[in-house]
Amino acid sequence: MERDEPIPRRNDESGKVTAKEPIELTQERETLLITLYGKAEESRLSDSLLQDHFAAGVMERLDYDFPKLRVTRDGMISVAIRSKTLDDWTRDFLDRHPQATVLHLGCGLDSRISRVNPSCEVAWFEVDFPDVIALRQRVIEERPGCRSIGASILDADWLASTPRDRPTLVVAEGVLPYLPAVAVPELFRQITAHFEQGEIAFDAYSGLGVRTLNWLPSIQATGARLRWGLGDPRSLESEVPRLQFVAEETRLDPRQMTRISWPMRTLASLIQLAPPLRRFGRLLRYRFESPSA
Repeated sequence: MERDEPIPRRNDESGKVTAKEPIELTQERETLLITLYGKAEESRLSDSLLQDHFAAGVMERLDYDFPKLRVTRDGMISVAIRSKTLDDWTRDFLDRHPQATVLHLGCGLDSRISRVNPSCEVAWFEVDFPDVIALRQRVIEERPGCRSIGASILDADWLASTPRDRPTLVVAEGVLPYLPAVAVPELFRQITAHFEQGEIAFDAYSGLGVRTLNWLPSIQATGARLRWGLGDPRSLESEVPRLQFVAEETRLDPRQMTRISWPMRTLASLIQLAPPLRRFGRLLRYRFESPSA
């Protein structure tokens, strides 16, 4: 079979042979396949943290050379830890606000909605570029209560299609660091101006972290480039007045530390001993509310 021909796959329901979806994503859009691959492969491990078997099913629907991304076992576990924490923060928010809105920015082919499994009272929005959303709709069945929005997250017009008066959680995983530095505070200003109250949860890296990650083989394989770095998380409060810093997660769960290679364990331990290095990569959580609240 020629490489440019579709690779056949077996449809689980009908038993008919169909073609895998060709992938034409490049650069920042292509990085969504790094996280998909990492979650799918980590979930195949006997000691998996994420247990995202849905990701493996999505991955097998795609005609793509995943091994070229060179995602290591340590990388898979790191992606799983990041996603699990953001999933837990999402569940926590929905426990406190059962009738909430969730905006999943840069959703890619992620199955967070299936992992979190929100109630039908939650209005969930998957937001990504139109071509990414089109691919998502071809390989992932949309759940009731979930709506897809095909738009650049930097185009504020898409916000008009979301309800303003419900508590809103904005989750962004593996997307904000790829944006221009000036674009992230502006995006947050638009979000906090549109919604009455809510929280924003996302991953961020220091300037050193951004420069280092740009050398990762998986990033270089896509041609993407990280641009936005964040040092002191409270600096965002001055750039986005309605934001209030809530939490910064930098430590690895000791149980997960035992799963990574000893060189990475050693590096992680050294980073924890040097406060400036703790912000190499971490998860951040902010809240916002209307001035009259």
